[in-house]
Order: sequence, then structure tokens, then C-alpha cells
Amino acid sequence: MTDLRALLTVAFIAVGAFFLLVGTVGLLRLPDVYNRMHATSKATTLGAASILLGGFVHFGPQGAGLVSLVAVVFLFVTAPTGSHMISRSAQRMGVDFAAGARWPGGDSEDVDDPTER
Repeated sequence: MTDLRALLTVAFIAVGAFFLLVGTVGLLRLPDVYNRMHATSKATTLGAASILLGGFVHFGPQGAGLVSLVAVVFLFVTAPTGSHMISRSAQRMGVDFAAGARWPGGDSEDVDDPTER
């Protein structure tokens, strides 16, 4: 049983490190804030969650393992919310897309802005 637990822990940490590496490459290589936000939020959420799940497998359901499990839940709630808020802030500040891309509804002025009501 201990060998299986160690193998699962190493596998979760390896998968997490891979996703964090992919997120870092996306941050360095992608052209604008929106693409970078997408790459880092998705990859970081999966990478950090995998590493935290590795901690849960290693420590078990009590103590540090429970803290790891709570951190996974907290991560899945806060990371998408934070990246959405940063993206909306960039849009409201007038940051353009790279390579002539545009907002789905047309120009950025056509996007519904609830603060203007």
C-alpha cells in the first residue's frame, strides 16, 4: 500500500509540474494579456491542484492532507474569478487583442458594461 501511495504522489506532482511548466511557457510566449491570462489560469489551476492532490494522497485525509484538499476547493473557486476580473479590467481599460482579434459581440464598446448604468 505504501508503494502505491508513493507512486500516486509522484504521479500527481509530476503532472502538476508539467501543467505549471506549460503555463509558464504560455505566459512567456503568448502575445497579449487575454491569451496569457487563459494559458496561466487554466494551467496553473490544474498544476497547483495536482500538486495539492499529491499532498492529500501523501498525508491522508487528516491534518496536512485535509488542508491540501481545502486548498484545491479554494483554488477552483478563486482562480477563475480572479482571471475573469483581470480580463474585464483590461477590456475596460481599452487593452486591445493581438493580431486584429475582436470581442465576440463586435467592438469593445458594444460589450455590456454594468458600471455604466
